[in-house]
Amino acid sequence: MTHDGTAGRGATAPAPRGVLRRKSVEASLADIDDPERQLHRSLTAWDLAVLGVAVAVGAGIFSVGATAAAQYAGPGVIVSFLIASVVCGLAIMCYAEFASTIPVAGSAYTYSYATMGELVAWIIGWDLILEMLLASAVIAKFWGVYLADAFTLLGMDVPTTSTVAGVDVAWAPMLIVAVFTTLLAIGTRLSTRVNSVFTILKVAITIFVIVAGFFYVKAENWTPFVPPSQPAAPGSTTLDQPLSGFLLGFEPSTYGVMGLLSGAALVFFAFIGFDVVATTAEETKDPQRAVPRGILGGLALVTVLYVLVTVVVTGMVSYTELAEQDSPSLTSAFVLVGADWAGRVISIGILVGLTSVLMVLMLGLTRIVFALSRDGLLPRGLSKTSRRFHTPVGLQIACGVIIALIAGLSEVELLEEMINIGTLSAFVLVSFGIPLLRRSRPDLERGFRVPWSPVLPIISGVACIWLMLNLTTLTWLRFLAWLVVGFVIYAAYSYRHSMLGRGAPEPLGEDAPPL
Repeated sequence: MTHDGTAGRGATAPAPRGVLRRKSVEASLADIDDPERQLHRSLTAWDLAVLGVAVAVGAGIFSVGATAAAQYAGPGVIVSFLIASVVCGLAIMCYAEFASTIPVAGSAYTYSYATMGELVAWIIGWDLILEMLLASAVIAKFWGVYLADAFTLLGMDVPTTSTVAGVDVAWAPMLIVAVFTTLLAIGTRLSTRVNSVFTILKVAITIFVIVAGFFYVKAENWTPFVPPSQPAAPGSTTLDQPLSGFLLGFEPSTYGVMGLLSGAALVFFAFIGFDVVATTAEETKDPQRAVPRGILGGLALVTVLYVLVTVVVTGMVSYTELAEQDSPSLTSAFVLVGADWAGRVISIGILVGLTSVLMVLMLGLTRIVFALSRDGLLPRGLSKTSRRFHTPVGLQIACGVIIALIAGLSEVELLEEMINIGTLSAFVLVSFGIPLLRRSRPDLERGFRVPWSPVLPIISGVACIWLMLNLTTLTWLRFLAWLVVGFVIYAAYSYRHSMLGRGAPEPLGEDAPPL
């Protein structure tokens, strides 16, 4: 049996029983050969690195750091970013090992299916749908907002919202979703080429902004580096504070050590999407080598960019000045030092950045649903691929329609923290899954191995749990509601329609005789 999915097919095995039934690695690899549900291997390590940078370098690099500095950590947000990057790096190493061992679409869902069983895999797949669906809708919504800003800066009066039958419809998010739905349906390779152009352009804009900002930096703005803790703003409730503080009975507060940790949980939003790269393993040439190189190389580059942007924004103006702004951002910092010209450059950078982020997230969403449906946990018809384009065209269009409707008709940006908790829950299970697969299947070839296992994977899982505990209590309540819906769907549909539960053919190994 080889890792490109050439395992032989065997006779039908007895249907495993119970919600913790596990799908073998061989069965996952054999799925690749289904002619009706087959993705084309066309991506290289460079393509994967670009995907990682593309999904990470977006509006977050221009806004989330300033917001975290103003509301939570002050200049200490630099440490918040480093904490978030280390946690992300540990989890990404676990993703790299899994993706080089089981190069199949589905990311954390597929890995959990092989190590922890079907119910856990379903939960994490459901969480990934939450992450990528909401992230795609939020980014599309922000794209429309920044397009309106760009029109204003260019002196153009072009409304991006229309009223249809008494309902306000944001047409701009729906337009950009339609464009990328079409590109992704036509082919992954074509869409990554378009994405590469946008990514190179936005990285160049980011570097330009960093260099320009350094001329306005004043060392005194970094003092105090970690502002002393103080009560939260009037009107804050216990539901708005981190869950860890709520459980320990702390009064709502900001800044100080708790602010530093809350800042890390917030800026983690800037790192979401690296798990999307792992979902493309089935479409990657030589995935054992390309996936680890692409995913880790992309993370290294964006971490450097994030830290440099944060150093600039906290050095240009005091965090107290940023806190007085309605929506603190890198643009706010330039305006406060009198460099209004930067607003135009940054607006263009954000617009370009969000464009490529949206494409990668939409790609990731369809690949997660594709994997779930191929296994029967969602309707199997969703996983059929086009013979011409080698992509799940119908699924891509359906996801595009849902994202467009959410982004165009709702205030989805209010659920931004839900994206973080969905990502972190996936990171937790992937981290703990590494030592489990090492123990159960030491024979598997691994193109990359997490060093110092099981220590580092366990540290990674615990660190992700800690960041989750620093998200707000309200976010946790919404997350629990999403999980309840997921359990209902699994009990009502997925358990009975699972291909594994119904006794799908299991490969017997490389030398098994053909049927």
